Amino acid sequence: MLEKIDDTKVFTYFEEISRIPRGSGNNTAISNYLVDFARKHQLEYEQDQQENVIIRKKASKGYENKPTVILQGHMDMVCEKEINCKHDFLTEPLDLQIDGDYVYAKGTTLGGDDGIAVAYALAILDNDTIVHPAIEAVITTDEETGMDGAIGLDVSKLKGTWFINIDSEEEGTILTSCAGGMSVNGTYPLNREEKKGTVIELKVSGLQGGHSGTEIDKNRENAVLLLGRILNELKNEKVEFDIITIDGGLKDNAIPRDAVADVLVTDVEAFEKQFIVVVGNLKKEVAASEPNAEMLCLEKGVQERKVFSKKVKENILLFFQLSPNGVQKMSAAISGLVESSLNLGICRTDEKDLFLSFSIRSSVQSYKQYLGEKMKQLIQLTGGNFEKKSEYPAWEYRADSPLRELCIKVYKEQYGEEPKIEAIHAGLECGILADKNKNLDMVSIGPDIYDIHTPKERLVISSTQRVYQFVLGILKEICEK
Repeated sequence: MLEKIDDTKVFTYFEEISRIPRGSGNNTAISNYLVDFARKHQLEYEQDQQENVIIRKKASKGYENKPTVILQGHMDMVCEKEINCKHDFLTEPLDLQIDGDYVYAKGTTLGGDDGIAVAYALAILDNDTIVHPAIEAVITTDEETGMDGAIGLDVSKLKGTWFINIDSEEEGTILTSCAGGMSVNGTYPLNREEKKGTVIELKVSGLQGGHSGTEIDKNRENAVLLLGRILNELKNEKVEFDIITIDGGLKDNAIPRDAVADVLVTDVEAFEKQFIVVVGNLKKEVAASEPNAEMLCLEKGVQERKVFSKKVKENILLFFQLSPNGVQKMSAAISGLVESSLNLGICRTDEKDLFLSFSIRSSVQSYKQYLGEKMKQLIQLTGGNFEKKSEYPAWEYRADSPLRELCIKVYKEQYGEEPKIEAIHAGLECGILADKNKNLDMVSIGPDIYDIHTPKERLVISSTQRVYQFVLGILKEICEK
């Protein structure tokens, strides 16, 4: 499919890994593929218990004494799909398509975040004509769900100290620091009761969603909280209903685009009449930020169902009413940078519990802890059980960075202009690995990728090709330095 746009094997390898299901938590097949690649090319490799893979290639002849360079990315991807898409992320390959200068996957996320890092690394390791120092390709697991691979990686095994992370999504930008993060969960026992009435499905859909780090400042609505607000507004108008289920979102680091709830009502006419009023007001409110928002209700007939107990319903609606979400604080040090944010990314109902999962981000450690404690108290005060799932540190700016200066030099030579040097609110594995090894000199780069963590995700072909040449230029400059 991608051969016609590929003269470097970058897209060849991107297509190969796109045939391998590799959502977070499903790493074995892609990890073993990387091991098989190393064996086939007679390269030294290691595969650890977290299924991280390190592949080493010796320096080009004559450059054995140059600094070893680490090329790093993650093998897992966020698995989101359009509401009517039947794609099975556990068993089926992605359906890659080309549209002009874009590569996308039909109906699903593309996995350019961070499959492009894997493709770059494999293309470089496969090419014996490239001038390069010794290379360590470090491909980690489960970055998208807590950075577990990076947390478990034994960095003492790494020989390099010059570290190029390829997990950013804006060509022309060299990242030099990022926020730290924390994943927290809330679980609410439902204490269900048997009741009979008309089941009505409430649905919020058509929202933009996006990455909770890079799109959190764009005023995009959270489908779960918008649905929670609808329920609260109905309650405030004395409309009677019981809750059967509330579900929305797939990943804690993706802003939910869709949410659905089943409720049980006795006075259908009163419920639907007030629903129209509430939704009419909300649609006007979000028209500028969410022009394609849909808020619908559908009757599903008279049924006998198990509903949330009255106390649990009140507690959960109170939580939705009070829950912080989105940008919490802007940076005072860097204009335009989000310092701290919070995203409710998953809401799931089963027979016994309602489960919520949040991603907290901050470049300030103390404020990150404050937000974690705030969520703990709110969840516990509203009857839920709190759990801190994972945490990772911020990547702090390094004033003295020879690698950054070298990258700037190469960029100016290739592009004829200065790159942007920026911090990012999204979390990167750089923070974890820099915390483990203070000697690592790091930058993060990448090609243009739009709408990551959504089915609209698009990888720009020409940008991918240019950034690949930029990486090769960095490797060559290190050899010639």
